[in-house]
Formats: sequence, C-alpha cells, structure tokens
Amino acid sequence: MMKRILTTGVALLASVAMAAAQTPPAAQTTAPAQPKPVARVASPAGSSQTQIGSGATGKWIEITYGRPIKRGRADLWGKDADYGKALLAGAPIWRAGANVSTRLKTELPLVIAGKTVPAGEYSLFIELKSPTDWTLVVSSWPAQEKYDKANTAALWGAYGYTPDKDVARIAMKVEKLPLSIDQLTWDFADVTATGGKLVIMWDTNMATAPFAIGQ
Repeated sequence: MMKRILTTGVALLASVAMAAAQTPPAAQTTAPAQPKPVARVASPAGSSQTQIGSGATGKWIEITYGRPIKRGRADLWGKDADYGKALLAGAPIWRAGANVSTRLKTELPLVIAGKTVPAGEYSLFIELKSPTDWTLVVSSWPAQEKYDKANTAALWGAYGYTPDKDVARIAMKVEKLPLSIDQLTWDFADVTATGGKLVIMWDTNMATAPFAIGQ
C-alpha cells in the first residue's frame, strides 16, 4: 500500500513539473522603465570645418556658432524698415548665430574682398540691410564664453559691437532656397586649394561670401 502511494505521488509531481515547463510565463505586469529625457538647449552649439590640403601639411578652417531653430515662426526677417530687427534683439549687428559670438578659426591666411585675414581667430557678424543686401563682417573682437556685463574687452554675441575692430567686410550673395532650413547652419562650399565660399543658411535664405587662400 505504501509503495503504491509513493509511486502515485512521484507520478503526480512529475506531471505537475511537466505542465509547469510547458506553460508560457505570465504576461509582464510591470510597465517597462521609461527613458530619461535628453537635456537640450534652445540653440545647440554647432561647428563646420574644412581642410585645405591633406595629411600632416593640411590646414584647417573652422566656424563655431550657436544654432537657433525656426520653431514655426512665419517670418524671421521682418519687412521694410524693420528688416532684421527681430534677429538683432537690441544689438547693433546680427551675430549670425546664437549665444556665444560666431567664431572663425583659420590656420592659414584668407583673402576676403581684397583684405588679408591672417591666420588666427575672429568673430563673424552680418549686417542685414535688406532681403538682398547682406554684408559679412570679419572682426577681431574677442568673444566671451559666458556673459559678463563688466567685461568690455570681449563681446557676448553682438552686444557692444563697434566697427573699429573690423578686419574685412564683403557683400554676400543672397539666394532663395527651394525649402526652409529649420536650424541655422554655417558651412563651406566650392572648396579648392585656392579658396572657397563661406555659406550661411536659415529659413529659405542662403548667403555666400567667397574667400581666397592667402600667402
């Protein structure tokens, strides 16, 4: 009798174990962990580089700048006497970017509108006179990394700009794009061993300024 009970018990346990092995696991009842939101800034930092020559002897040109986003605004530029005023935000000239002044760093001399811009670091600004009249300004004004009202020897954006430190000025060619660029972008175009173009694009506007490689 005892042997029959033990045999029956072992068979029952084996049956339960087999059923458990064949039964799919219960559906997950706890919600999956949500990813943490990515920290973002209103105008992310951007940069664009090009190299003249190659390898160890190649020289670099770089533009660093803040990248404002259009954010659905119907008109960035304004009209008539108000053209460009909203982008200036109280400054005397457009910083052509956001936050820290737009910076040009070049490892070789550039010639812009017949003026030699020696190798070094500069600030870039743009005068917005009309939809077809933009002037690129290369300036020796230093840039503040963080806003300091007491620092009058360097600029935050374009606030406090004066033309006495201008190194070169050149009329830009302004063209209409077939689409709207949402985030302001600086870049280089038509680059060769002897020169190229500085390019800025935002909304439906693209403006270019030629440069040559100096000696």
